[in-house]
Amino acid sequence: MPHITIEYSANVAEHHDIDGLVETVHEAALDHGLPALPGLRTRAVARDSYRIADGDPTFAFVVIHCRIAPGRPQDVKTAFLEQVLAAAERRLDDEDDTLVVAWAIEITEMNTELRINHNRVRTAIESR
Repeated sequence: MPHITIEYSANVAEHHDIDGLVETVHEAALDHGLPALPGLRTRAVARDSYRIADGDPTFAFVVIHCRIAPGRPQDVKTAFLEQVLAAAERRLDDEDDTLVVAWAIEITEMNTELRINHNRVRTAIESR
C-alpha cells in the first residue's frame, strides 16, 4: 500500500509526459517511506470529458487519490500528501507552463475487512 491513482484532464497529456509524472509520484511516495515497495501501485487515468470553470482550454486538473491501509498517524499522512504533491507539481512546472492546473491530493483509508488482497509481487520480490 498505498494504491495511487493520478486522475487528470486530457489536455495535461498534450503538454506533459504522463509516464514521467507516474514515475515521479511513485518515487516520491517511496522516498517518504509510508509505503513498502511491494505494495505500492501508481497509475494514471485521463478524463476526456471535462469542463473547468468557464471552459478556458488552458485550464487543467490533476487529482491524486491515495488509498492506504488504516492506522497511520495524521502527521505521517499529511507529510506524505505534501511530499507527493510537491514532487508532482515540480514535475509539471519543470516541463511546461502552458496550462493553469488545479491540483488536489487526498487519502482514503481502506476498509480492510471488506478487501481481499493476493499480492504475488511481494513474494516475487522477496524470492529474488
